[in-house]
Parts: sequence; structure tokens; C-alpha cells
Amino acid sequence: MAENAAPPLPPPTAEPTRSTVRSLLRLRTYAHPIRWFLAGSVTAALLASGAVLLVPLVLGRIVDGPIAHHDLHRLWPLVALLLVLGLAEAGLFGLRRLLIARPLARVEAAMRDDLYAKLQRLPVSFHDRWPSGQLLSRATSDMYTLRLFLAFPLVFLIVNSLMFLSGSVLMLLLDWRLGLIALLPTVPLIMLCTHFEKGYSAASRTAQDQNGDLATVLEESVLGIRILKSFGRQRTMARHFRERADRLRDTELRKTWMLADLWALIVGLPELALGSALALGAVLVAHDELSAGTLVAFLSTALALRWPVESMGWLLAYSNEASTAADRFFDVMDTPEEPAPSTTPAAPNGDGIRFTDVRFRYPDAPADSPDLLRGIDLHIRRGETMALVGATGSGKTTLTTLLPRLYDATGGSITLDGQDIQHLPLPELRRRVAVAFEDPILFSASVRENVLMGAPGASAQALDRALATAQADFVHQLPQGVDTEVGEQGQSLSGGQRQRLALARAVVGDPDFLVLDDPLSALDVHTEALVEAALRQVLSGTTALVVAHRPSTVLLADRVAVLADGVVLAVGTHAELLESCPQYRELMSGAMEESVTR
Repeated sequence: MAENAAPPLPPPTAEPTRSTVRSLLRLRTYAHPIRWFLAGSVTAALLASGAVLLVPLVLGRIVDGPIAHHDLHRLWPLVALLLVLGLAEAGLFGLRRLLIARPLARVEAAMRDDLYAKLQRLPVSFHDRWPSGQLLSRATSDMYTLRLFLAFPLVFLIVNSLMFLSGSVLMLLLDWRLGLIALLPTVPLIMLCTHFEKGYSAASRTAQDQNGDLATVLEESVLGIRILKSFGRQRTMARHFRERADRLRDTELRKTWMLADLWALIVGLPELALGSALALGAVLVAHDELSAGTLVAFLSTALALRWPVESMGWLLAYSNEASTAADRFFDVMDTPEEPAPSTTPAAPNGDGIRFTDVRFRYPDAPADSPDLLRGIDLHIRRGETMALVGATGSGKTTLTTLLPRLYDATGGSITLDGQDIQHLPLPELRRRVAVAFEDPILFSASVRENVLMGAPGASAQALDRALATAQADFVHQLPQGVDTEVGEQGQSLSGGQRQRLALARAVVGDPDFLVLDDPLSALDVHTEALVEAALRQVLSGTTALVVAHRPSTVLLADRVAVLADGVVLAVGTHAELLESCPQYRELMSGAMEESVTR
């Protein structure tokens, strides 16, 4: 972990005044390109539902016509019409799926691409606050939830609502008395659904956030499996996982009970109303106030509306799931990105690196906490190498992260050859400044791809020079040489091998400015000496800032800056500081004793 790392903060939670409809409407930007496919899907579903509503009318005609008059010649055309309506319903619902499947896959891919691109543009301070599992769940399960919503619940919220309205009108036209009885539960069901939406929405957000927490624990367990096994802490981590899984289970069960209560009323109240309508209809038929065919048509219509009514609970529940997923997606998309340059940068003047009254505090630090860096003034002349030394927590690593603007200074200025880095476009700044951190991160890619991240357009000769500089000739002994996959985070390599590849990545592009954070800490004495000899040639052609803990690394530098508690105590050559700076002598003597014990 970097020095003075900011404490992680939980992701933002949903506002209590959120609106499900407002959250879902934000998806219209992504749905707009496929609007005609969505319209076609809705139209096909409406036509299929229309076919369903025509069936009761045909049944009523059959009962009052051929059956009542024992006329088989008139029966068969009506039976054929029922068959046609059934086939039309099946075909239209199949067409609906064909229309929407591929376009929605493109929408999901576009949203996932935008989310990934946004994560790359967001500042490091954002990633400090957000657990990786939360981001992972947004890019996977939330995207699936939104795609499924657009494919099914959105369409059938429209179709079922229109079908219910059409069916209600049809029942009233068939017999207004029976229609009023059947529609009596409508008002209480609307009020019930409104109340349900508020509670279920909050539970959905909680469940999806807990799912992200669970993913974080799982990811950490997989990545840290060597540590867990080495210290025998598998049961401890299993307990953490089980606790989070139990919390998620409890939330999901609470959601299930809420949905079950809603569904019981959604199903029960209409059934009571339908039973009452059936009883009244039987009485009316018995008194010749209603034909048997009309009663059959009415009951068939009411039964055809069971699905639109009963599905409303599930559709509302899934709409809340989708609105929560949309909120979580836009939580990330709405986060401010790294600011663009405000003015045109000044022309370069060969001044090197200059820190002027630089101050820094993490964005989420408590208001009453002191700055981590306070009034840093340093000048690294063009072509010079400066070593940064200091005790743990003095601010060395924090200072190096300011140069490529992984974090922005909260005060003062930093210039490269006279150009304020705040006025330089980030791609240009990071092209000119190469970094190698103490913790060498590699990716699940080949050696070649990992090293050339430092300069994607570098030649094969540049790659070979960088590997030679970092004394990484071991790569040629790997099964596929530089094309060998190094595995997740380079776990198939030793710590020293990973560090050498990270160093090669930093120097492969012959950068103008080089930042090295204790680049030799994981190397043995023999390899360290070889790397230092090769690194001297690289440092002679660039301007470098090197965090150093060992005297051998310090000797690579032209001058040394001593940091303590976020301020610069002294600057000078190694010999000058040994003579004039007690803190430096103490640091070097401790480092020498450590080297001897090694």
C-alpha cells in the first residue's frame, strides 16, 4: 500500500427522494438508437394481446350461435378462427423476441463499454474510495438487469397496461354490472403498488450494494489466496464471506416476503371480485337477463386479464431492480472526471522539474487534519537525477504521484520544463512522464504487452533494450519468450521478476521524465548491482525523481532531497548531506545496517 493512503469510503447510497420513473428515463440515451426495434417489439406484443382478447368474443359467439342452435356448419369456421388467433399470438410473441434480442445486446455492450471507459478516466481518488467488487457488480449483474428490463418488463408494462384498459372496456361493454364488480379491486391495488414501490426500491438498492460487497470479499480472497493459506486464515475469510452472504440472504428474503405479500393481494382480490361477478352472472343468466354466451365471453375476458394483473407485481418489482441498477450505473457515470487543462501551456524552456510551495491533502481527509505535504520547494535540473529519502510516512510516494497527476496538488505548482502540469493535457503529460512503482502491477497479458504499455508504439529493439536495462533476460527462458502470459497480476513470476518488468515498462519509451519509487527493493544484491549499472545509462539521458531507501540507489542520483513529515529538510549531494544533515546520516546508517543483515 502506498504511503499516506487515503482511507476507503463506502460508495454513495440512493437518495430517499429518488424516483423510479426518473431513474429509468435516464436510460433513454442508450435506448434511443434502438427505439424502432422497441416500438416494433411493443407493437408485436400489442397485436398478440389483441388476439388474446378476441378469443373471448369468438367463444361467446360459439356458445350463443352454433352450440345454442346445434348448428355444426357454423361451428367449424369459428373453431378455425380460434386456431388462427392462437397461431397469431404465438407468432407475434416470437417475432417480438427476434426484433429485440440483438439490439439489446448492443445496448448492454455500449453501456458496459462506456462504464469501463469512464472508470479509466476517473481520478485515482475515486478508485481509492470504491471497492473493486462494487464496480465489478455494476459492470456485470447491473448491466444484465438493465438489458432484461428493456427486453421484457418495459415492454409488458406498456402492453399489459393497455391490455388491462382494453379488457376493462370490453367487460363493461359486455355487461356493465359484472364489469364494475370485476374492476372493484383496481383502486386499492393501485394504492398498494405505490406503497410497495417505495419499500421495495430501498431493499433492492441494499441488496445490490451488498452483492457488490460480497464480490469484493470474493475477489480479495482469490487474489490473496497465498497470504490466506500461509497464515492459515481461510476460516477467517470464510467467516467474513458468510457474514456478508447472510446479510444479502436476509435482504433478498425481505424482498421476497414483500413481493409475496403484494402478489397474494394482487391475485386474491381479483379472484374474489371474479367469483362475485360469476355468481351474479349465473343469477342473471338464470333470469334470462344475460345470455350464456355473453357470460362465457365475460369470464373468458376476465381470465385473459389474469396475467396482466398478476404479472404487475413482478413487473413493478423488476422495474425497481432496474431503476436501482440504473442509479448505480449513473453513480459512476456522473462522477466528475479529471479536469481538462484550463489554458494553453507555456512553451518548454528546459527548466526540468520544479515544485513550488506544493501542498497536498487527500480529497476525503478530515477537515481538521494537517496537509500531508506542506510547502515543498524542489528543483530538479534538466538531465539531473534526484533521490528522495525519508522515513516511512514522510510523504515520498505521495510526492511522486503528483508528477503524473494521479493526484492533484491542493496548493502550489509543479512545472515540467517551465510548463505547469495543470495546463498540460493528461495524455501528453503521461506520455512524457514514465513511472515505476514499488508495488509492480502486471496484467493478465504477455510479457511483451505488459512492457509495451509504457510505449505502445515502441519497436522490438526498444523492447529488447528495456528488458536488458532491467536485467529481465529471464523472459527469454519462459515457454513462449516475451509472448508468455504472466497470469493474473503476474503471480506466475517472482517479486523481483515482476519489479524488473515494471522497470522495463517505465524505460521502454525513453521518457523525458522518469519517476521511480524504490525500483530495486525486491532484487537480490547481485541483480541489483547489474540493474544499477544499466540504469545509470538510462538516467544520464533523462530527468528523474527516484525514491530511495538504500545507499546504492541513492548513489545513482546527482543530488538528494530529505523529506520528513511532509516538508523538505535538506537538499544536497550524498557527501554534503552526510556531513550536514543528522537525519540523513541516521537514515543511511540504518539502511547500511539493513543491507549488511541481508
